[in-house]
Amino acid sequence: MEKNSIKESFFKTLMSLRIKIVDRYIIRKFLGTFFFALILILVIAVVFDFAEKIDNFMEREAPWRAVVFDYYLNFIPYFGTLFAPLFVFIAVIFFTSRMAVNTEIIAILNSGMSFRRMMWPYFLSAFIIAVMIFYLTNFVIPQANLTRMDFEDKYYRPQGRRLHVENIHRQVSKNIYVYLESYNPTYFRGNRFTVEQFDEEGRLVSKLWAPTVLWDTAASRWKALNYILREVKENEEIITKGSSIDTTLTITPDDFSRDPTYVGTMTYGELHDYISLLKMQGSDELKIFQIEQHKRFAAPFAVFILTLIGVTLSSKKIRGGIGMNIGIGLALSFSYILFQQFASQFSIKGNLSPMLAMWIPNLIYILIAGFLYKMAPK
Repeated sequence: MEKNSIKESFFKTLMSLRIKIVDRYIIRKFLGTFFFALILILVIAVVFDFAEKIDNFMEREAPWRAVVFDYYLNFIPYFGTLFAPLFVFIAVIFFTSRMAVNTEIIAILNSGMSFRRMMWPYFLSAFIIAVMIFYLTNFVIPQANLTRMDFEDKYYRPQGRRLHVENIHRQVSKNIYVYLESYNPTYFRGNRFTVEQFDEEGRLVSKLWAPTVLWDTAASRWKALNYILREVKENEEIITKGSSIDTTLTITPDDFSRDPTYVGTMTYGELHDYISLLKMQGSDELKIFQIEQHKRFAAPFAVFILTLIGVTLSSKKIRGGIGMNIGIGLALSFSYILFQQFASQFSIKGNLSPMLAMWIPNLIYILIAGFLYKMAPK
């Protein structure tokens, strides 16, 4: 009897989730409002960006085909996914408030549909958007960002994105450590270069020191100048000096001077592998890449939270009408983005875990969503 009742309950639940006319109506309203708002803001963003950069494009004789296809065709998906959760919230607030003002929400609830059941088409729409954001962010936009950034380096930012760095410590492979006092990416030149190799028990095997190290672009390897090599063999030390020696280090100039925006050019698989490499190397950049990794999961999940907040906030007719709901919604959404930025900076500059930094805003806004859900009209 218990098994039959469980099956019947499951079957009833499944039947209640069938797409109905009102579900299609809400989905159409949700997705239609979202994409309309997103397209509108993208058009405005492209116009303002073009107005700002047209002088640089003309001065550096950027081909119009490259401007359109290499830059703006790749700028649009990047900008769109960046603000998609925000416009999900705005879209939900806007069309749900209109439904509440037109007493459509009351009609839906009076027809026998529960408030929880009414959330089903909202979450279906949110799921479609979340999957789209996750796929674009992890597999499409990285390549688009690479093309866009190459265009910017060529026609808008001719000096490139490479940065002068100091006090570099890296573990380049098992038991091999590299130190550079400073590195100049313009000349591919490093100062006070040291390579130390240890055995499995932590004893020093060899140490290479040089006042200068250069990257040989033709041979794709590092060349140490005026070096001193100290080798420890059993109880004997051998010291060798020379004017030049090639190394076989598995590290490139990009690993020393990579701009933080480079993280946006990696697919999820590449990002995961690169984080493993940075962990081994003990790089200071590790947190930046870990934050991006967790952000790519937290941002799609935020779509569901912001959808729930939007529905519960705007499903009740209040004084001030749509304008009041939109104002409250914008305040909440911008506070979410601001809180996320603060959390990421606390992680980079402090001891806050990157995972915790990216998920704390979601956890807090889940509590807000739960409170508003209890207060929503049932």
